[in-house]
Amino acid sequence: MPYIGFARSPHGPIRTYEEILRELERRGFEVGFSKHHWAGDLPFGLVVAETSKGLVAIRWSLGKEFTLRLEEVDRETYDEFVEDTLEYTNADSG
Repeated sequence: MPYIGFARSPHGPIRTYEEILRELERRGFEVGFSKHHWAGDLPFGLVVAETSKGLVAIRWSLGKEFTLRLEEVDRETYDEFVEDTLEYTNADSG
């Protein structure tokens, strides 16, 4: 089953991406591939990853400290989450 998540971070896009990947690995997710999408003018982004436990999509925004919440969902919910987030941000990727 895929996972969706919500993260808060006091850092910019690059460091937030790194923090999210580290936290996934700390929680036992082996990341095989990942991609980061963000909007240059918004403090908001999306990290998608293929992991040993399934697909993961994490929406992040600015916050006072780094936090990450994950939940297991069905594939349709995962796809809608990714699609809606990308549409909202009209994100660049890096």
